[in-house]
Amino acid sequence: MSPHAKLISSLSLLLGTTITASSTHWVMAWTGLEINTLAIIPFISKSHHPRAIEATIKYFLVQATASALLLFSSTSNAWATGQWDITQLTHPTSCLLLTIAISMKLGLVPFHFWFPEVLQGSPMTTALLLSTIMKLPPITILFLTSHSLNPTLLTAMAIISTALGGWMGLNQTQIRKILAFSSISHMGWMTIITIYNPNLTLLTFYLYTLMSTSVFLSLNTTKTLKLATMMISWTKTPMLNATLMLTLLSLAGLPPLTGFLPKWLIIQELTKQEMTMAATTMAILSLLGLFFYLRLAYYSTITLPPTTMNHMKQWHMSKTTNTMIASLASMATLLLPLSPMILTTI
Repeated sequence: MSPHAKLISSLSLLLGTTITASSTHWVMAWTGLEINTLAIIPFISKSHHPRAIEATIKYFLVQATASALLLFSSTSNAWATGQWDITQLTHPTSCLLLTIAISMKLGLVPFHFWFPEVLQGSPMTTALLLSTIMKLPPITILFLTSHSLNPTLLTAMAIISTALGGWMGLNQTQIRKILAFSSISHMGWMTIITIYNPNLTLLTFYLYTLMSTSVFLSLNTTKTLKLATMMISWTKTPMLNATLMLTLLSLAGLPPLTGFLPKWLIIQELTKQEMTMAATTMAILSLLGLFFYLRLAYYSTITLPPTTMNHMKQWHMSKTTNTMIASLASMATLLLPLSPMILTTI
């Protein structure tokens, strides 16, 4: 991929995200989403591998369908009410169509089928973009329209997403697919609370982005794509793998790590809203995710390869990568004591 094409695609990605996140008019939000979709396509297909091309086509078709549904939803709402403002979504059919469109964009169950396949066909850095920055515009729209959506439908989709994300991740051996199902599970946590406390949804997304970035960059540094190569990577970069283990446990939501904070707050908020059954179900379903995170952590640091490796351990990596991963991993594991300060921002 030429530097000029990469620069144009990267700037378009930032532009599309900014337009959607800052717009109050439906057409501007839709425009930002379209720019985003077109900007990420060169990143997915840059390897020219048949799997990458397949992932690109799947991604384009799903995102185009979701964008068309979103535009149809906003148009029908404007037809019925005369309002193009994002916060003024009141027409019942428009609300239902928007829920479907946003679910397709985020990869919520039952519109999740494309996400693991697209991540598996993408390079690790592109998979990071798809899991984090590409979810920000739909999350923003969900945040702005949360008061208009059906609570029962969103709660059901969220619980099923958490269940399926945990359940399907158990049997995977490809790292990117495991992280894709992890993302689906986390999206369930964000969706269930969006009606009752939208700020908590944003906080969960920011912390998930922080932890995911640390995990993806660590795996990209060690060139780890499946569990078998994860066993061998320990002999090359012991310190990085030890850090990766802590970040994975944080992503699982174990105290006293950063990932425990959003789950704790969401369960607390659900209990306040007298949704004790939903809170209990979510807490139990998080154990499914915990199992495959523990398996990843076990493979990354505790399991020794069956044959000894004859090359030297790399205790030092490039300074730029080292500093960035160290900073992200520190925040991804050590922010829980700062929770009182974080809570004042929401």
